[in-house]
Amino acid sequence: MKGIILGGGRGTRLRPLTHTGPKQLIPVANRPVIEYAVEDLREAGVTDIAVVLGNKGREEIQDHLGDGSDLGVDITYVVQGNPLGIAHAVGCCREFVGEDDCVVYLGDNVLKQGIERLVESFEAGAHVAGIALQHVDNPGRFGVADVDEVGRVRALVEKPEDPPSDLALVGVYVFSTDVFDAIDAIEPSWRDELEITDAIQWLLENRGTIDSHVVEGWWKDTGKPEDILDANRLLLEDVDPGVAGTVEDGAEVSGRVDLQEGARIEAGAVVRGPASIASDTVIEAGTYVGPYTSIGPDSRLVGAHIENSVVVGESTIATGERFVDSLLGRGATVESAEGRLPDGNRLVIGENSQLEL
Repeated sequence: MKGIILGGGRGTRLRPLTHTGPKQLIPVANRPVIEYAVEDLREAGVTDIAVVLGNKGREEIQDHLGDGSDLGVDITYVVQGNPLGIAHAVGCCREFVGEDDCVVYLGDNVLKQGIERLVESFEAGAHVAGIALQHVDNPGRFGVADVDEVGRVRALVEKPEDPPSDLALVGVYVFSTDVFDAIDAIEPSWRDELEITDAIQWLLENRGTIDSHVVEGWWKDTGKPEDILDANRLLLEDVDPGVAGTVEDGAEVSGRVDLQEGARIEAGAVVRGPASIASDTVIEAGTYVGPYTSIGPDSRLVGAHIENSVVVGESTIATGERFVDSLLGRGATVESAEGRLPDGNRLVIGENSQLEL
């Protein structure tokens, strides 16, 4: 079985961060989002993977993932170009997939459970496709599946006004090679895109049964700043604590904290987990890093109070202000200014930004 990770898309909902880099490389719990997709595929036994690239961020994704060997997989790059729909992106991988089945994984999704059970369920039956689903409170915002009592899909509806169930598609699919016939047969939607739900519906009507698997635990589509923060919080719940860096005498560290190599927490600083402090970052005296915070590499915090936030890295926060629910892009600088002392700040800051507060 082959794997396909979709690494294109414009990431408009994550601007300004995505003005200067692809959304799939935004770190969550100090790991780029796309790495979680690679890891899930590998753990499901899928190690031959195509990463589909758009017009933006190609070089950055290729430079980060390389040939995949550091992550235990073999990566091939396929260029989609303009984002013309998920089904179009899958169709670009026809030659790569060949005669094999394939797993398609949206590169900005994160699943707690992984995809092993979805793959096993598909392989155990004579299905032409399999889809991952999850119960949601607001199914009208998603593609929704109507399934029978044994989990076979009866119909798919995109963002229905009257949902037939509360089971939303979560962005992971398994296909036989019949999917390429489906892609050839469907027409672009009103968005001028080839929709994957249309391809799955065509398979259901013309080729055979569609399996489904309900994902347990959480699932996050990290397409918006608040989703990045939610995913960061959920992943830090399970962070493996460890101190590869330095905790000076007089520093206060409590809870589950991942302190990576070269990072330093100085005397007089407080870090309360769950938290992740990446390599070569310095938390200076008078700084408070609260729960559910990830600080990226090569950063410096001086006297700041920050919690439930993500600092991508290579950033300086030198202010006594309090930051909550904030997402700071790479290379951001936040410094103190005279004359204003707010109770808290909520920020989404793009790469290489400089703020005075």
